[in-house]
Amino acid sequence: MAKENSENPRFICGLHATLHVISGKWKPLILFFLNKGPTRYGELKRSVRGVSDKMLIQQLKELESDGIVQRTDYGEIPLRVDYSLTPFGRSLVQAMEPLCGWGEEHEEDIAAAMDRRKASR
Repeated sequence: MAKENSENPRFICGLHATLHVISGKWKPLILFFLNKGPTRYGELKRSVRGVSDKMLIQQLKELESDGIVQRTDYGEIPLRVDYSLTPFGRSLVQAMEPLCGWGEEHEEDIAAAMDRRKASR
């Protein structure tokens, strides 16, 4: 287990810092799809099913501000913009890969737990 980070009192530990960057319903999925390579906005919107334009734009701006995502505007008409991971962002996605594996391995158990929770409401 990581020890408490006394140098930067903003975060309790490294996990707290990481959660600060990836917090939000859509950020982990955005990062998952951007890991496949540079992606245009429309393709990303289709991949991250259920996200509104407002929320996708907001979360992309936050990830860009945090240095995780790079936005490339080609200055063309019609507008051509794509998003990609920075080296910092790629390192974050590498750290998330074991979580993806865990989710895939336990997908049925997680779905059953979600169903039980929904039924108990």
